[in-house]
Amino acid sequence: MKWNKLYEYPKSVRSLIKDERHYEVGSEKLPSVTTILAATQSDEKRASLAKWKDKVGNVEADKIKNTAASRGTAMHTYLEHHINGGGLLDLSSEGREAESMAKTIIDKGLPDLQEIWGSEVVLHYPGLYAGATDLCGIYQGRDSIVDFKQSNKPKKEEWIEDYKLQLAAYATAHDYVHKTNVEQGVILMVTPDNFFQRFIINGSQFREYKWKWLERVDKYYQNTNKS
Repeated sequence: MKWNKLYEYPKSVRSLIKDERHYEVGSEKLPSVTTILAATQSDEKRASLAKWKDKVGNVEADKIKNTAASRGTAMHTYLEHHINGGGLLDLSSEGREAESMAKTIIDKGLPDLQEIWGSEVVLHYPGLYAGATDLCGIYQGRDSIVDFKQSNKPKKEEWIEDYKLQLAAYATAHDYVHKTNVEQGVILMVTPDNFFQRFIINGSQFREYKWKWLERVDKYYQNTNKS
């Protein structure tokens, strides 16, 4: 894989507004992609999450969530160092686990990455939203958005709808600001026992997810204007 810094990506500061993550890009404070997804999730998904919390209890649910988030951050940090040509040594138990997971993605997911435009890239659609994706570049010959995900267990494709919408959100923002036509989204996922999964959406399916994402954005602002 090679670097090709075709685009200038903006710097950003994250902030919380009414407990919702926002990105400060230039003079704008824009809701994050994950904020919009959370605010517009279906009643069915809300009910499913509530049922799971009731089953395991709030304390255990928070513990599972926080452990996964911390492990995911450590894994992303290792991958970022690797992509930028450096190394990272974390001898904590969490660090060693995250390193093993990151190496699984490196070995099984990154060989198909031909070109990198940016790593840990902030993307924004002026006036609407912003977010940060793990990689922008060329994957299996297509202009792509690539996201790394950790998961406590393997995922069925129907369980990752929000991940696909995230990719569509980042691609839509990239297209608008940088005048591109990003036609593919790639999810590289690994579990703590190093089970690797790759999900790729492109072509007409990816265009459909871009429209689905814009519908969620519209819903978010309709609800925001009502409150």
